[in-house]
Amino acid sequence: MKISIIGGGSSYTPELIEGIINNKNIDIKEIVLCDIKDGQEKLDIIYDLSRRMVKKANLDIKIKKTLDKKEAIENSSFVISQIRVGGLKSRLNDEKIPLKYDLLGQETTGVGGFFKALRTIPVIFEICDYIEKYAKDAYLINFANPAGIVTQAVLKHKNTKVIGVCNVPITMKNMISDLLKLDKNKLEINFIGLNHFVYIHDIYYERRDIFDDLLKVLETKNINMKNIDDLKFDMDLLKSLRLIPCPYHKYFYMKDKMLKKQQISLKTNNLRANQVIKIEKDLFEVYKKNSLDEKPIELEKRGGSYYSDVAISLIDSISNDKRDIHVLNVLNNGVINSLPKDSVIETNCIVGKNGIKPIKNKYSKLNNVIGMLRSIKSYEDLTIESVYSKNKEKAILALIENPLIVDYDKAKLVFEDMLEVNKKYIKFD
Repeated sequence: MKISIIGGGSSYTPELIEGIINNKNIDIKEIVLCDIKDGQEKLDIIYDLSRRMVKKANLDIKIKKTLDKKEAIENSSFVISQIRVGGLKSRLNDEKIPLKYDLLGQETTGVGGFFKALRTIPVIFEICDYIEKYAKDAYLINFANPAGIVTQAVLKHKNTKVIGVCNVPITMKNMISDLLKLDKNKLEINFIGLNHFVYIHDIYYERRDIFDDLLKVLETKNINMKNIDDLKFDMDLLKSLRLIPCPYHKYFYMKDKMLKKQQISLKTNNLRANQVIKIEKDLFEVYKKNSLDEKPIELEKRGGSYYSDVAISLIDSISNDKRDIHVLNVLNNGVINSLPKDSVIETNCIVGKNGIKPIKNKYSKLNNVIGMLRSIKSYEDLTIESVYSKNKEKAILALIENPLIVDYDKAKLVFEDMLEVNKKYIKFD
């Protein structure tokens, strides 16, 4: 089996390599790390570290590096995309510029997520073209954010077998396991919603409904991600919803509080992008050490925990027809009745050699949030349409459909401002 990693110079790659080393069920013979010319230095560092890790594990896996997508993708069984078009400089703009207009700055939601989508989708389309020409049976496992929009864009406009993945559900599951002091392997959690807008609908332990047990614990504890301010959801909200929102919902349910937090961070040069730039610089200094032959503990500061668990277990499930359950971004196909069948949703799926099948359930509690889900899907659909048609007017319409914006004047001003700093990556007719 050959696996290619597009964005191979990413600081996350050692996490993937560790996942491959630790999984004894998949017989990988070749890993190709691919990046762009501007990422050559980081690619070289990651390549050397990856080789040391594989050597220490005494595995017969050939590690290669290249700047040529054809060479990387040709005859691959799986292509993992972890690209960040524009790098961390663009991420900083995504977080910083919207704040000038009193709009939330974030890399995957709101204005920032919108421009990240505009930068990312054309490059993903190019990767799909290579897959369809040189590895037509390969799966594209896409981690590139915003994963839900990217996955829907591919499913709508390409013939690539794409699976959108995110570490939020597995992070939530592991945190809940710790909070409740329960064996995570016996936890059954039904996730339903959209990427970075997903909810826990039901939760069971050894077939016993423990939703109320979790609610009780959340009165004093919290579920959060490293890249999101640690604010607690109001318990009255959780009891009313009868759903557990993912940490990214704070941008929607606590918009004003989150905006104030970000504006303070902007003044102190402490936005998450500023933090990540520093973490990345330090990480690569660690990665350079010839004595390092394992994933360093410092990588935990970067976020993206359980990243390799998601990717490698997914490859294992498909390759070995395990028919186990993963939370993935897939076509709705009637799982959420109130959304179109061709919408991409994030939900529990059965995974085997014949592909991905979302699990249908009685998701009645979604009636409490269906308006927001529809609004976000409308935003996502218009975003994809604006990229595909290169239509600026559609792009601004997409922005005002986003629940975090809903203001034409602000949308138009921030759009022109953001477009100027992204003109290297985004072209409109």
